[in-house]
Amino acid sequence: MLETVTIWGITSKTVSTFMVIWAVYSQYIPRHIRSQLEIYFYKLLGWLSFYVHIKFTEHTDEGLKRSENYDHIRNYLSTNTAARAQRLKANESKNSKSLVLSMDDHEEVEDVFNGVKVKWHSNLKEIQTQSNYGRNTSYERRYFTLTFHRRHRGMIIESYITHVLREGKAIGVRNRERKLYTNNSSSEWYPWMSGKWSNVPFHHPATFDTLAMDPEKKERIKKDLVKFSKGKDYYKKVGKPWKRGYLLFGPPGTGKSTMISAISNFLDYDVYDLELTTVMDNSELKKLLLDTQGKSIVVIEDIDCSLDLTGQRKTKKEEDEEEDKEKKKEKKEDEKKSKVTLSGLLNSIDGLWSACSDEKIVIFTTNFVDKLDPALIRRGRMDNHIEMSYCRFEAFKVLAKNYLEIESHELYGDIKRLLEETDMSPADVAETLMPKSDEEDADVCIKRLVKTVEEEKEKARKVAEEEEKNKAEKEEKRKNKKEEEAEKKKEEEEEKKVKGSEENGDLSEKNGTN
Repeated sequence: MLETVTIWGITSKTVSTFMVIWAVYSQYIPRHIRSQLEIYFYKLLGWLSFYVHIKFTEHTDEGLKRSENYDHIRNYLSTNTAARAQRLKANESKNSKSLVLSMDDHEEVEDVFNGVKVKWHSNLKEIQTQSNYGRNTSYERRYFTLTFHRRHRGMIIESYITHVLREGKAIGVRNRERKLYTNNSSSEWYPWMSGKWSNVPFHHPATFDTLAMDPEKKERIKKDLVKFSKGKDYYKKVGKPWKRGYLLFGPPGTGKSTMISAISNFLDYDVYDLELTTVMDNSELKKLLLDTQGKSIVVIEDIDCSLDLTGQRKTKKEEDEEEDKEKKKEKKEDEKKSKVTLSGLLNSIDGLWSACSDEKIVIFTTNFVDKLDPALIRRGRMDNHIEMSYCRFEAFKVLAKNYLEIESHELYGDIKRLLEETDMSPADVAETLMPKSDEEDADVCIKRLVKTVEEEKEKARKVAEEEEKNKAEKEEKRKNKKEEEAEKKKEEEEEKKVKGSEENGDLSEKNGTN
């Protein structure tokens, strides 16, 4: 009993002494000296130890991009080894359909490969930084450490790590759930917050089968998408980044957003909805796009309303003239206004930075394609221009099948004629076809559509007549004004002639008197 008390006393004194020494070391030894001492300490451990340690960080050293290898390792460990860990962390993975159990921070598990035992450690390091304004901030860095005996170095590096990454990637693909992302303000770009993008599960039901569009046109788009998704080797052969641009243009309500959802469902791609007005400058834009994954669609909707990207590029003289006019206005709005430029956007989607990730589709949507700078939508950037037009008969048949489950009706002939003569968006047609109560059947909805299209046709006729009338009135006014100006000019010329004659007569009288 006395020996046990003695042992505990010695142990407590040793621990207390160590804690005092550590406190003095942490508080009074300068940071740069501590760093050097730690380097030599780890070197000493390396000489004495028979084990090799490999670190896999959550982000790249520059912090610009999340490491795909880290995600693959986490997937592998969560499936193959986390069940043996003592402490687990339950969370929703960014790309998983179900709850994911993973190793908690500072946890350790073992794995066996070809009879060789290895250890995985889940680590968390908190880093303290000081800003230029004297404020101390901290952020977390997570990483996995793989530990194994050095006599197995060749087998681990050449076979085991490849096995882990391959299996982890396959697990991620199996558990993958489509996500809809939106970019956060740069003030929220911290690991303990949402990061650069926030996301929600994306379960939009739109498909090409339900899309109101001419079937032949849909088939061409689907073939183009399939060709792209299988084109990794082809794009590499021709020397182009594996990406493709689509420009969706047309009046409001013609299905541009629905088309994006249909493409996402068809290819099983995530969607990144990029809101340019919250991006402060070109540098932030590059970082956002670098943080997107492959097998994704980057969308900028209504790009004609996004920043100053719609006009033609100006000459130097025109830029200087406008700069003087807007200096006062810019001073007031400078802090709030995004500084993303057309050049910055072009470089991000089609310049050197566009080659930093593969298998990506970029989609612009606009209601007014004529407003966009030609450089923004040229082939090579927006490779496929898709016009989303008003609802015609082929598109109507798709809507009728979706909403009413019918493929023919006695009024189809009238509807075909009316839709060819009237511009009505698919959204308006769909709303008219949708039953408004349980008592309404397909016949009621079809007749309501005929009535609605006839009303729209009459309304369009009246608008056209009114426009023609206004045009005629303007033309008449212009003609009358022109005639008045001509008459006035004629009178002025006659008056000049009379005045000249009078002056000549006075001069003659004066000469005769002399």
